[in-house]
Amino acid sequence: MVLVEHSRNGSTVVLGGTLDVRCTATLRALVYDALAEGHDTVVVDLADVDSVDVTTLKLLAVASRSAQRQGRRVVLRGCNSGVRRLLHLSHLRALLAVEPPHRFETPVRAV
Repeated sequence: MVLVEHSRNGSTVVLGGTLDVRCTATLRALVYDALAEGHDTVVVDLADVDSVDVTTLKLLAVASRSAQRQGRRVVLRGCNSGVRRLLHLSHLRALLAVEPPHRFETPVRAV
């Protein structure tokens, strides 16, 4: 699943399902097209992604580096623990801006 949303502040590419080497050409086109439209920030929303491989993360890291050279940024949003772990293990975490995870507060009941 792929959805591209635009706002005044930037563009959001919403992804879902499995991201692997088979979808890199499509993903590359989406991210670079959003950057070419002149948005300062392109957010890649991974909240609905089931799994991701290193090839996809490398693509996003290269896009981020390219954006930085133009004074723009690529930001990852909604990374699950598996994506975060792979970013760490692949040493790509330092190359990508990642929004902190949202913490849902659960009310504490008094017993």
